[in-house]
Amino acid sequence: MSQSPMRLGLYVNLYADKADRPRLADAVEQVRLAEAAGFDWVVLGERHLHRPGYHEAITSLAYLAAHTERIGLATAGLIAPVYQPVWLAETLAHIDVLSGGRLTAGFVLGYRPEEFTLYGTEPRERVPRFEECLELVTRLWTEDEVTHHGRWTSVERAFLSPRPVQSPRPRIWNGGRVSAALERTARMCDGWTTSFNELDSELPEKIAEYRSYPRGATSLGAEVIVCREGFAAPTSQQARAALEDPLRGLYDAYGGWKRTSADAARYAQQWDDIEARSVIGSVDQCVQRLGQYGEMGADGVVLRIQPPGMGQADTLRAIEAFGTEVLPGLNRGRAHG
Repeated sequence: MSQSPMRLGLYVNLYADKADRPRLADAVEQVRLAEAAGFDWVVLGERHLHRPGYHEAITSLAYLAAHTERIGLATAGLIAPVYQPVWLAETLAHIDVLSGGRLTAGFVLGYRPEEFTLYGTEPRERVPRFEECLELVTRLWTEDEVTHHGRWTSVERAFLSPRPVQSPRPRIWNGGRVSAALERTARMCDGWTTSFNELDSELPEKIAEYRSYPRGATSLGAEVIVCREGFAAPTSQQARAALEDPLRGLYDAYGGWKRTSADAARYAQQWDDIEARSVIGSVDQCVQRLGQYGEMGADGVVLRIQPPGMGQADTLRAIEAFGTEVLPGLNRGRAHG
């Protein structure tokens, strides 16, 4: 029985430092190559109070929209509880308009106390703020007029003009790994994005749990997007040589950022542990690993190919390999599987 083609996303490195080329030049080059190679999305994350530098996600998404034509524009994810919902709905709607209907809005609860403080919010309020924000965003994208009197936001006969291009609205993703997050995603969103460090052994059960929860009346589906480290090279040894040091630096930093998160310990693992939950190696190995995620029920895989410190040339070679070798090999197998 044939299966739907696997969709790939490129998670773009938004880190900045003194050597950073201006105006996200490297990211534009990567995303244009990914678009030509058949990737479905460019995916951006969000971080604040990062001393070396981190490009702001929403304006970066608009910038990449102006330099691309087909590829989807996604976030995974914006910290919904810290945003004013009307501003967020209007800004993201305009990105959908400017891009000709290419937006997927992915959100997270957030976990760093200092980021909540920066925006004048409290971590303990993050769940009700998240739900109020997504309710308002969804309604403003789909209704002619919205009246809402909530705990933090009140609007009277509010509307967006223009509304998003996509009908009935752009798709909404949400991250999180505990049962409450999976239930919330099924109820309020259209897709679940895993963490980069979700163990392969845990994924089938988590996917089944997510899809077991009732979907909300406005849900557009229950797709599963697996986020993974990714690097394709002629051999697994070459992949490791290019990726290990930059990725280790990133994971060491995550250990500090996630000190208040339940999964902080997952970032202290060795290379073999990281490789076991990633799409890293030769073309054949990457085809096999992506196929395994498809068998688990994934609709797409988002690949973080360039950790901070990896050179542009290695990054471009890996993007091209995924698009021109891995993806065709994978989808040939799924078409005849």
